[in-house]
Amino acid sequence: MNPAKSAALRLLLLVLLAPWPGAARAQGAVAPPVLDDPVMQQERIYRSRGKDVPDGYVITRGLASYGEALPGGFPGSLAALGSEDRWLDIGAGEGRAILDYFTPDYDATRPRGPARGSGKARVVAMSIEDRRTAQWHETAARLEAGKISYLFGKSLRGYKREELGRFQLITDVIGGISYARDLSYYMEKALDLLEVDGTFYTVLQDVHSEAGWNPPFYPGSPYLTEIQHADGSKMKICAWLKNISCVAVTCEITTRLRPPVELYRIQKTCDEVRVPALIPVHYEAGTPPERRYQVRNAQ
Repeated sequence: MNPAKSAALRLLLLVLLAPWPGAARAQGAVAPPVLDDPVMQQERIYRSRGKDVPDGYVITRGLASYGEALPGGFPGSLAALGSEDRWLDIGAGEGRAILDYFTPDYDATRPRGPARGSGKARVVAMSIEDRRTAQWHETAARLEAGKISYLFGKSLRGYKREELGRFQLITDVIGGISYARDLSYYMEKALDLLEVDGTFYTVLQDVHSEAGWNPPFYPGSPYLTEIQHADGSKMKICAWLKNISCVAVTCEITTRLRPPVELYRIQKTCDEVRVPALIPVHYEAGTPPERRYQVRNAQ
């Protein structure tokens, strides 16, 4: 990481790791937290509130932002959902995209055509922290029971398919896929929740794109997420995704957002999903964190 980026991160972490107002001190000789522990640093980011929420940790994305950030097929996939279908939004923040979905404004602009479903899907928002607002509670109260639900308190890896069920549509806009320490396990979990023929729309910031023309956004720094083979040779994120069995993957890069973002449309084609295993070798807290992985060789 270059000096400017590193200094900014150190300043951010000093703020995030400061004692919380009113926190009670534990009794006895308890070792203080290790300030350079990236897991502790990342947890402080997750729990930040109000003015302490760091730049880059966005919890207010609405449906219009999803339409801009996700691949072009997303609006049509969402519009095609009917009342018996289900949509999971991972890293939903305040759940504004879901709230927008249930507004008259969305109804007025919803794509029409033969693929359009009847009614609206049941939707599950997932967040590590509870970011629900009064608007969320008001919307949930006026909709039929179970139409929208909000899960919080743990990451995707903490849930079993038996308790979540399966979904026709999954979205993740700078959510779990950008923050997970174990990227291959995250993909296994997400794809296990996806119905066959369902679609997972997601993005990653500042990665070496399939097109290959984009350098790292921060001069002197690596890409935010990198994969390498045991011999040190690089593997692009898109190539790794395309090596997953039972999925069809398209990748495209956009410069509408800064840093540039690679967009992924991942359609599940069968249930025998196999995700190439990655070994986490580097994790540095951030919004999102800096991560490096090594491909685990088949035994």
